[in-house]
Amino acid sequence: MKTIFVVNPKAGSGKRFDLIMGKIEKLAQTRENVGYYITKKAHDAKKFVCEYCHTNGAARFIACGGDGTLSEILNGAIGYRNVEIGVVPIGSGNDFCRNFDSKESFFDLEKQISGACVDCDAIKYNTLISGEEKSGYCANMFNIGFDCAVADTTNVLKSKTFFSGSMAYLVSIFINLVKKKTSDLEIEIDGINRGRGELLLTSIANGCYCGGGLKTNPIALINDGLININIVKNVLRLKFLTLLPKYINGTCLGVRNIEKIISSIKCSRIKISPTDGKIRMSVDGEICDAGEVEFKIEHNAFKFVVPYLSNVSSENNIIQMV
Repeated sequence: MKTIFVVNPKAGSGKRFDLIMGKIEKLAQTRENVGYYITKKAHDAKKFVCEYCHTNGAARFIACGGDGTLSEILNGAIGYRNVEIGVVPIGSGNDFCRNFDSKESFFDLEKQISGACVDCDAIKYNTLISGEEKSGYCANMFNIGFDCAVADTTNVLKSKTFFSGSMAYLVSIFINLVKKKTSDLEIEIDGINRGRGELLLTSIANGCYCGGGLKTNPIALINDGLININIVKNVLRLKFLTLLPKYINGTCLGVRNIEKIISSIKCSRIKISPTDGKIRMSVDGEICDAGEVEFKIEHNAFKFVVPYLSNVSSENNIIQMV
């Protein structure tokens, strides 16, 4: 199978582009089964992968970028048999690969070519906004409300200031805590109405991490066939600040009486209805508008390259979670 490195030159503000391209070009010169493609604009990775699979058949596509690049490749590959997907995490967040041990191995290009694959879930979503249907797949996490506003502000900070990674995310938290916008939502989980009200944030997760390593959904697993949804009530700023350290390091669910503030539920389907008909939503870090949204888990939706696993029999390999 051919390995194609799909490189986003703007990932991580382009800081690692020259270094990674130098290594990829050397590999491509010495190996017939290695190629590369440099994306030209947003959504180009999705288009390239889809067109490649339609014309040439299956390949191993390695996203050289962040979660957004990985998500584009996933959406381009869905529906084609035997496609394999990996990631060299040169973006600013790189949260999906944090669900595995040995993050450093993801920078080893030789292991990206030879490593085994494991089956991973994805979350499919469908929405209707301004009369237009929109659908797609998410590898890691959706964020609505406070979390989405934080992701939006984080993108601005990264592009216009010296802040980067989790530091930009933390600064964005405090900026949005001052504004403290909420979302009035009605939520249905596995066909059961969970009520309606003003919520601080809602995260719909396949993986544990967001914001460059913050473990906001600690019970999420990327291969258990379930979605993890966190529903956080509209609490006072002081209470939120008190809980914030435990929320971002993944220990908040152990706080006494936390269920009065945060509901963390595993499920297969979710429907979220904004009372004003429109919400902002972060999909693997990319911001979009949405109306009523339906989410559904797709078990074993794609094969993901894990560089530190031996490519002997992927069926016998077990994902090592952090």
